[in-house]
Amino acid sequence: MANEKLISFDLRADFGFFKKPDYNVGLQLSYNMLHKPALLGILGAIAGLAGYQRKGELPEYYLKLQDLLIGIKPLDHEKGNFQKTSVKYTNTVGYANMDGTMLIEETILVSPAYKCFLLLDMDNTDHEKLYRFIKKGDAEYIPYLGKNEYQAWIDGNTTEYSFTKYNNAIEEFRIETLFIKEGTIRKQKVVPRFSFTTKSMTNYGSYCYFERLPIGFDEQLMQYELNNFAFTDWVLKPDSTIESLYQVIDDTNTKTIIQLF
Repeated sequence: MANEKLISFDLRADFGFFKKPDYNVGLQLSYNMLHKPALLGILGAIAGLAGYQRKGELPEYYLKLQDLLIGIKPLDHEKGNFQKTSVKYTNTVGYANMDGTMLIEETILVSPAYKCFLLLDMDNTDHEKLYRFIKKGDAEYIPYLGKNEYQAWIDGNTTEYSFTKYNNAIEEFRIETLFIKEGTIRKQKVVPRFSFTTKSMTNYGSYCYFERLPIGFDEQLMQYELNNFAFTDWVLKPDSTIESLYQVIDDTNTKTIIQLF
């Protein structure tokens, strides 16, 4: 049996900016949710792995951590959303503005917070270091949410779980994390069998949030690979089929269903 540990930690910052490749008439947009490539960058900072060095080459942290299974649950949100505001920057440096002053406006997240789940292989030296550092709240480099002025911190104690793969054909269930509505897991295409209708739900809950988020990189095009994600408090019927679900149990015997991707 693999020497694995499943842990979670809460990640918070005063502000965050996860830049979208979209560009809307001078306004740079941010993803609302922390996504996997961004989380791997944060984990790379904690473990002291190198970032981007050369154009057209993926960073060390991504190459070493891309197969790590993770889960993400937003905290202190409003039906899946975080408050946003916009900030304008003026760059008057000559070499950056050959034809005048450059004006940049960004949407930023206010007080974003996420619970991050990691399934760590303790025989992997990078995973083992992540386990030790996260448990102690240490980091080789300062982690940040998208930009280095938005410093992030691990809030509170790390939780360690016992876990099993979840058979979602047994009983109705609710997924506490973001989950893939359509896309890939470890580059294998998955199409969950469920719909947001009375056929798949036992109750409607209060919200259902959707976002198309990066899950990795296309190594030839050097751009994000995107999946369709959902986050909801709706309860699903047992005949809904969703891949890579785990039941995790903490030291208070609280059981939670999450997706790791």
